[in-house]
Amino acid sequence: MAKIEEMALELGQALGRTDEYKALKRAADAVDDDRELAELKTELQKLEAELMTELRAGREPADEKKEKYEELAGKLQSRPGYQSLVAAQSNFDKVLQRVNETISRGIQEGGESRIIMPS
Repeated sequence: MAKIEEMALELGQALGRTDEYKALKRAADAVDDDRELAELKTELQKLEAELMTELRAGREPADEKKEKYEELAGKLQSRPGYQSLVAAQSNFDKVLQRVNETISRGIQEGGESRIIMPS
């Protein structure tokens, strides 16, 4: 394995050990274990697929379907388990954003460096 791939693997492992990732994993597991929430998600995904199929075919979905979608989305978003998942995902996304910004700075600094590193 190349050095850069080893470093990427180490970074991934470190991210997997963060509190933010652990909270995201717990929230995702809790959503999966919530039968009502899982059924609601499945119903919403099915309806979303139907709406997308109609839109791709150039047809406007019936108002009843659009209203049902809005109702299901509202129910899903109001569930505490779902709200916890969204918050945990947001917190982990912030960690990833900071990591990406740090990597970008490192790339810029590395590109400006006159030292040639072996690959």
